[in-house]
Amino acid sequence: MSKAAEIDIVSVSKIYGSTTAVDAISLKIPASTYCCLLGPSGCGKTSTLRMIAGHESISSGDVRLGNTVVTDLPPARRGTAMMFQSYALFPHLDLIDNVAFSLRMKGVEKDERRRKAMEMLRLMQMEAYSSRRPAQLSGGQQQRVALARALITDPEALLLDEPLSALDPFLKIRMRAELKRLQTSLGITFVHVTHSQEEAMALADLIVVMNDGRIEQAADPRTVFRRPATAFVARFMGDHNVISGKAGDYADGLLTVEIPGGGTFAATGDKREPGENVDIGIRTDRIRIGEATDKGLGFTGIVSNVEYRGSTVKLLLSGAGFSDFTAIMPEGAFFAAPAAVGDAVPLSWDAEDAIILGRLGS
Repeated sequence: MSKAAEIDIVSVSKIYGSTTAVDAISLKIPASTYCCLLGPSGCGKTSTLRMIAGHESISSGDVRLGNTVVTDLPPARRGTAMMFQSYALFPHLDLIDNVAFSLRMKGVEKDERRRKAMEMLRLMQMEAYSSRRPAQLSGGQQQRVALARALITDPEALLLDEPLSALDPFLKIRMRAELKRLQTSLGITFVHVTHSQEEAMALADLIVVMNDGRIEQAADPRTVFRRPATAFVARFMGDHNVISGKAGDYADGLLTVEIPGGGTFAATGDKREPGENVDIGIRTDRIRIGEATDKGLGFTGIVSNVEYRGSTVKLLLSGAGFSDFTAIMPEGAFFAAPAAVGDAVPLSWDAEDAIILGRLGS
């Protein structure tokens, strides 16, 4: 139905007074990609989205949409549409007039804009509600109307600022599937800001993890999960324990890392200079309990908490210099040999599940 454009962000910064909100980031978002900008509050993701949209000026650098540098263009001339977190629907207008509003501003004739608005409401499965006003709709229905209003301009890229944050957990999951279906059927580029790791993993072809105004990692979800680029990504995604220490010996692709508590661990990756600060990540779902450990690939921990999660059980343990080491176990494996708070249990993992993490910019 629509066209799609590559978005190229080139050394873009946003500075507010003495504060750098976005720090010289560069990123290519391929055409027809579902991209999620992910990170904690204040990391620069919304400022980045607003600079792509033209709702925020760029302090330095350029944004290119397709073959056009849009850095100095107003929002209406960029070929993008933005869906705001609040939805910003007009309470006094029915759904057709809400959706058709931008076409009315462009001077499109009434019958034509109403026809296109009904087409968009049909796409969102909302045509039966066309004569209603926003207050008569649920949150999920309001979101569909806001999407229809954004898409009626036939954009090359749709920009979404935390679009699911106002919805209840059940509706979030349903609307997540709707957004993915919509992006796939339209084939246009979606850029979606979120602080939810689960949301980004479920939706994105490309996850861009941001921290303190910079990009820590930009990769597909499986790579971000399996091979976090930095200690920040490993901690933020929550699927790795992060151990910090000093580099020691290196042999056969394994680096020994000595930690302050006196323990020594082994990790897979590149050689580091002896004594260099090193972070290693250990997959929380690959930790075994009750098995003998190879040197550097385990320790004995004291269980401090057990959390039942249905298909899995989460254990928090202390020991070897750690106060909150996490193990995620399949439910069956845990209950075959359960552990209680206060138990001392041996932990082990394979070398390929302990990786040397990079540093930002390396």
